[in-house]
Amino acid sequence: MSSLPESPTNSRFHTGRRTLLKASVAGAVVAPVLAACSGESGSGGSGDGEPRQGGHLTVGVAGGGASDTLDAHDPTDNVDIARNFALYASLMRYANDGTIEPYLAESLESNDDGTEWTLVLKEGLTFHDDSPVTADSVVFSLKRILDPDDPQRGAGDMPGVDPEKLERVDERTVRIYVDEPLVTLPEALAEYYNAIVPEDYDPDDPIGCGPFKYSEFVVGDYSVFERHEGFHIEGQPYVDSLEIVDFPEDDARVNALTSGNVDIISQVPQAQIPVIEDSSDLKIMESETGMWLPFTMRVDQEPFDDVRVRQAFRLIVDRQEMIDQALAGYGQVGNDMYARMDPSYPEDFPQREQDIEEARRLLSEAGYEDDLEVELVTSDINAGVVAAAEVFQEQAREAGVTVNLRRVNPSDYWNEEEGFPYAFGQDFWAARNYITQTAQGSIVGAPYNETMWGEHEEWLGHLEEAQRTTDEDERNELIRKAQEIEYEEGGYIVWGFVNLLDAHGTHVHGLEPAVSGHPLGSYAFHTMWLDEG
Repeated sequence: MSSLPESPTNSRFHTGRRTLLKASVAGAVVAPVLAACSGESGSGGSGDGEPRQGGHLTVGVAGGGASDTLDAHDPTDNVDIARNFALYASLMRYANDGTIEPYLAESLESNDDGTEWTLVLKEGLTFHDDSPVTADSVVFSLKRILDPDDPQRGAGDMPGVDPEKLERVDERTVRIYVDEPLVTLPEALAEYYNAIVPEDYDPDDPIGCGPFKYSEFVVGDYSVFERHEGFHIEGQPYVDSLEIVDFPEDDARVNALTSGNVDIISQVPQAQIPVIEDSSDLKIMESETGMWLPFTMRVDQEPFDDVRVRQAFRLIVDRQEMIDQALAGYGQVGNDMYARMDPSYPEDFPQREQDIEEARRLLSEAGYEDDLEVELVTSDINAGVVAAAEVFQEQAREAGVTVNLRRVNPSDYWNEEEGFPYAFGQDFWAARNYITQTAQGSIVGAPYNETMWGEHEEWLGHLEEAQRTTDEDERNELIRKAQEIEYEEGGYIVWGFVNLLDAHGTHVHGLEPAVSGHPLGSYAFHTMWLDEG
């Protein structure tokens, strides 16, 4: 979630500068891959010329607020996630094309039935304080995530992993035992919130092993990081320092870019695209992704506890119109099923189209005939979310449904005091494979079970069996059976997938599109470099 913002720098300069800025804008085996040699630089992108080291990169990221955190294992908002990618690193990672590959790990291999995994770290990894990344660090991090008394967000991704059975084999090797086969462990270890931290980790003074190290942090405002000289997974970052600035408001973020106060911004609002395109000093990078902005219906609350109402609401949506108006055409039509990049994604499910007559029939059958009134809770949690709510409000009128919008501050949106999870709400999610996504948003006990789905016994049976099945074809068939049930009865309206639009000055190079749904090429700050000047 979803997604949810730079040489050493004098902190007093940045405190004053931020004030001025704000005022001015008002599988069973994962094979090893070769690591970059120490001291080499990462990819600078195609067609950008020769990469250059040095400079201070300032990034405006959508979101942020009073709930900002630096905790490696508890990011929620876009800005939290951006900081995670800067500060920390996971054992595996999602490449730009969506495949999973080793990152801190040199290799990750399982036994035949997926109950025992052996992980080997790359050599020479160091934390920001120059201490080594070791097997003990991995064991500590996984235990922190899986702590039964205080489970972190990633605990749901690793069912059956007993933290007390984690085994340090040697300085670089860890053996992970699972009570039942868990073929999706590589996916879990690739998530940004399952990062590796040192044994004395303190989120208030964070040490990680990512490309940048912590320098300064002001909640709800900005954060500053310095290049980690010991980062050699892909070569050292090009820029000396990185600054991530919170921008909950879209217009302020765009104004900061056009005025030159930031070098890059994430998630250009579609209405502001002409502003960017009219400037010869700015560029837009478009990424076709698996990111989705669903409407969420709680299956345990009226009126959505009636499956006919949920089916009717899916038929109210004109999906192409939603993309054209809410995303200015920058998106792909959805079909009420997430995990678009998963090999199991059901391309052959009948495409759901708007059918107002059938929607009215279903609502009437459920006892609502031109008299259904619902509240839709919306927020600027991501570009396109509020616009989608407004489009749905208009489309629902055709079916005799009155939709009242309640707009919540982005920093408060996931707050129980506001009513989350809402009877009818919205969200944004980056791309994940189906099983991993259900662990985050669908199963009972998931950290963001916003539809309160997951107690469907047949669905859950297929899902749990799929987690234990090592044969990919058999596993995908089980996933398909689960998808068929959720497609017909679940609580999500997945109307489309987002083409992310990020913008940057022409003096910034090294950005590459990624399918993940995380902006700025999955916040790949370490590959970006600046013109001299």
